[in-house]
Amino acid sequence: MLSEKTAVTQSENYWRKHLMLDPRPVREMNQMILTAMTTVNKRYWITVTTLTLFVTIGLIGAWGYQIFNGMGVAGIRRPVYWGVYITNFVFWIGISHSGTFVSAILRVFKAEFRRPITRASELMTTFALTVAGLYPLIHLGRTWRFYWMIPYPNQRQLWPNFHSPLMWDMLAIFTYLIGSTLYLYLPLIPDFAMARDRTTGWRHRIYRILALGWRGSESEWHHLKQAITIFAFAIIPVMFSVHTIVAWDFGMTMVPGWHSSIFGPYFVVGAIFSGVSAVATVLIILRKTMQLDYFLREEHFDAIGKLVLVFSFAWTYFFFADYLTEWYGGEAVGKELLTLQARGPIAPLWYIMLITNILVPWLTLWNRKIRTSPKALLVITLGVNIGMYIERYIIVAGFLTRNRLPFDWGAYTPSIVEILISIGSLSTFLLLYVLASRLIPLIPVWEVHEGQISHTLRRVGQALLPSVSELE
Repeated sequence: MLSEKTAVTQSENYWRKHLMLDPRPVREMNQMILTAMTTVNKRYWITVTTLTLFVTIGLIGAWGYQIFNGMGVAGIRRPVYWGVYITNFVFWIGISHSGTFVSAILRVFKAEFRRPITRASELMTTFALTVAGLYPLIHLGRTWRFYWMIPYPNQRQLWPNFHSPLMWDMLAIFTYLIGSTLYLYLPLIPDFAMARDRTTGWRHRIYRILALGWRGSESEWHHLKQAITIFAFAIIPVMFSVHTIVAWDFGMTMVPGWHSSIFGPYFVVGAIFSGVSAVATVLIILRKTMQLDYFLREEHFDAIGKLVLVFSFAWTYFFFADYLTEWYGGEAVGKELLTLQARGPIAPLWYIMLITNILVPWLTLWNRKIRTSPKALLVITLGVNIGMYIERYIIVAGFLTRNRLPFDWGAYTPSIVEILISIGSLSTFLLLYVLASRLIPLIPVWEVHEGQISHTLRRVGQALLPSVSELE
């Protein structure tokens, strides 16, 4: 039989490693989250001030300068009519897939490690989509004509051109933004009620409105869980359709390097790859800056590291499938594009992309010690997103420098205006997240508590093993 001392040792090991097996009183967990939300120090305000300054310079100063002087201040020239702006748009749409994948898909498959990390990833989706939605306006040039894309009856009987990628992007962004925001808000209602009951002043007034009168009755929990389940199943096809539409912006054209039927799944896999990596990066930073060590443990980073590795394999498959098809086709302009990447002006970027997206994850993430090391995982996932940004830049701006008419070849260099706007958009995402971290409970305590209730340790022969009960 299992000795008492051995059983205690095994139990302690499980408690230390697994959040679901290390329960604490709900009051204590709620207080931990409220303390993290209300703790505002000098370093926090320096961060907010710095990010606000970058947002002002990038999105107000540089974008305002472009609106006043026209698109000529950007580096976009013939034959490169899509540059950094569209690269940023595709990149942020990819980042937005993190919330849906980590939360909705893992919820559908009942992956228990998802419980403390869903909220942080869902916030990434909403804020990334907000930033992505700016770029069709920025690239539009005449931003004040935006309303022309809205299909409404007007006195001139003019309707938008539904063949335009602008229309596809607008419909995709608005659909996904509305769906993901509702999906973010529903699980927040119990946490808003918790904050309402434990705060005073302006916070209490705001949370009272957002909690919608939540009292935690059995019928309220029943309807809430039904709504979350419905949205989880509904938002998944929306996620796949959104980035497929973005891929069709490229695939439907006859531009060399873009006209490919594989771009749909290729872009979706790449989006999830970059999104999951961004989730890991954000969780590591939150764990360090908000003292969330109890909720975010090695098991969570281990699971996310495995997902990053799996999607590195998947992305590599689609990347080389597309690359091999272009090479085997033997078309002259196709060979030129391959030469451009391997030995041309963008070759250094191409090799950095291969190192950060393939070589580094494959050589490191198979090792559990590396996956569970926050510092190592932070470096790896940051590298993945740098590599994925480079990949989008090569597809968007790099491929346009070569076409079927050699006399029309050119080069592209981003202008200072494009760079400042790009920095401003990144700062906008970070600023929104930093502000939200002090206003929204980033850990869904009720989900964590629910998981802890359903998890127990039971003795099987000479070992203690975790078991999970279904909660209705």
